[in-house]
Amino acid sequence: MSDETNDNTDAAAARLKKWSSKSIGSRFQHWIFYALIRLGGRQAAYLLLRIVVLYYVLFSPTVRRRSFPYLSRRFPEKGPLRRLLDCYRLSYGIGEVLVDRAALGILGTERFSVSTTERTKLQELVREGKGLVLVTSHVGSWQGAMAALGFVGAPVNIVIHRQEGDLDRHYFEHGGANPYRIIDPAAPFGGTLEMVAALKRGEILCIMGDRAMGSESGTLAVDFLKGKVRFPISPYKLAAATGAPVAVVFPIKTGPTCYALNLAKVLRIPHPGGRSGEPYRPFLQEYVDALELFVEEHPHQYFNFFDMWESEEEAGRGR
Repeated sequence: MSDETNDNTDAAAARLKKWSSKSIGSRFQHWIFYALIRLGGRQAAYLLLRIVVLYYVLFSPTVRRRSFPYLSRRFPEKGPLRRLLDCYRLSYGIGEVLVDRAALGILGTERFSVSTTERTKLQELVREGKGLVLVTSHVGSWQGAMAALGFVGAPVNIVIHRQEGDLDRHYFEHGGANPYRIIDPAAPFGGTLEMVAALKRGEILCIMGDRAMGSESGTLAVDFLKGKVRFPISPYKLAAATGAPVAVVFPIKTGPTCYALNLAKVLRIPHPGGRSGEPYRPFLQEYVDALELFVEEHPHQYFNFFDMWESEEEAGRGR
């Protein structure tokens, strides 16, 4: 393989790893919030959160830089001052989600309620016995909604990669048993063998549809908010290989202690044969269309804090 090919591969991988899950706050700052939840409940933590978010939005260029690519595309008509307000609302929204996530583990899941549209449909999909690929996104509180998946009657596997410096605990890390099996996409073969095995056992595989890891070859560029974004096609390839249906779901915060897990689409994906990703484009587009509708209806509950969009030069190379 030539040096030029290696350079192109490295550049493609670098473009896909623009996102980071590294926490902004320190370990001590996280501990303060956890202590407040124990002593005063979520409302005490929310009060401090308002002050902390205001400080970071006003004085941290990093926070603004992470938010503005999405906000400038979602609200192109807004000026700098109104965009700053949206940055506060978006940052406070993710802060609320993290407080709620901690409260689930510290105070107990019974303090929250999760409604599920099409609950019977999800149960029917699982009863087919082929497993279920649950495609979700960085919206709402996906962990809060996933905590209510017991009604489906099947083990749940979640694809999660935790980067060094990610201090935000998952709710089950505050105490109690882990109700899920965690599959790390940074493992050998991207965790594919474990994912296929879970589906073959008739289990649920929960995977994010809006972030990719690894090389560009596992993605396709499609239009999202008037720009090209590379989304992973692995959920649809897994479904095609195993015969599992795909359920596109979006968790939404609907009230102070209420969440909803909304079923947006069910996809049936035939095995196309060959190694090209192009046959999966129509199914990926259906997911992206549903995601775009979600961010139109709930603009401050989309928490992908990095510049997803390709430059014109990158988009041209991807054609």
